[in-house]
Amino acid sequence: MRIVWLLLIFLCGTLLPVQGGLNAKLAKSLASPLYASMICFMVGAIAMAIYIPFTKETLSWQLLKGSSITSITGGGIIGALFITASMMALPKLGMALTFGLVVAGQVIISVLLDHYNILVAVPHPINVWRGLGVLLIIAGVAIVEKF
Repeated sequence: MRIVWLLLIFLCGTLLPVQGGLNAKLAKSLASPLYASMICFMVGAIAMAIYIPFTKETLSWQLLKGSSITSITGGGIIGALFITASMMALPKLGMALTFGLVVAGQVIISVLLDHYNILVAVPHPINVWRGLGVLLIIAGVAIVEKF
């Protein structure tokens, strides 16, 4: 089952640059990355509203009362920032550098969050191999930027 999750997340990762490219085209055609971001989120919300009834998911609004305001709003705000910033950066930096930096940022903060047991289910301390992995990703981004 682990291989299925590995492949699924890898495939989702391959969609981020495609999403970035589509979003950048939308921003250009609208002459507004802000409205393009808003449209992206609206379409995503509509897609989820259509999909959820086909699942067995239920939501007790009482459970929402136990969630922090950060948990409720943080992901949406960060998503809006990410989509808008990547949409604006893509034409200036190019696809490879933009998403190379995205991946580098994701890996660096993920290693730190794992190490300090922040927002994670199971902590994973930083070790030499994880540090080497981070350095290799940074080196890869530097090479992409240089050439």
